[in-house]
Amino acid sequence: QVQLVESGGGLVQAGGSLRLSCAASGRTFSIYTMGWFRQAPGKERDFVGAIRWIDGTTSYADSVKGRFTISRDNAKNTVYLQMNSLKPEDSAVYHCAAGQRKFGSDWDNPVVSAYDYWGRGTQVTVSS
Repeated sequence: QVQLVESGGGLVQAGGSLRLSCAASGRTFSIYTMGWFRQAPGKERDFVGAIRWIDGTTSYADSVKGRFTISRDNAKNTVYLQMNSLKPEDSAVYHCAAGQRKFGSDWDNPVVSAYDYWGRGTQVTVSS
């Protein structure tokens, strides 16, 4: 099992920045991909981006490309989501997720079912 705990959410004005953290514990050696998803009220959980644990390769949804950056600290088993130029439509609960390697599937498969473990999420609210 892998446990994930997010932190760093909050209220920010449009154009501002936030950095979310996701600390992993447990069987972290089994993690191949770490992803970030977000879910606004009444909407589905959407892919934000992902990072491949072994080499730091990243992938992003078009809606956040150029504004959000994912990084990792292997020693701390922690993944970060740096969010810049925030917009009101970025408001959501942000969840991190960990996925084990799945042969025959893209490492950055942007679907919920590609991930095996989930954090409880942290609220991000962007005011206009």
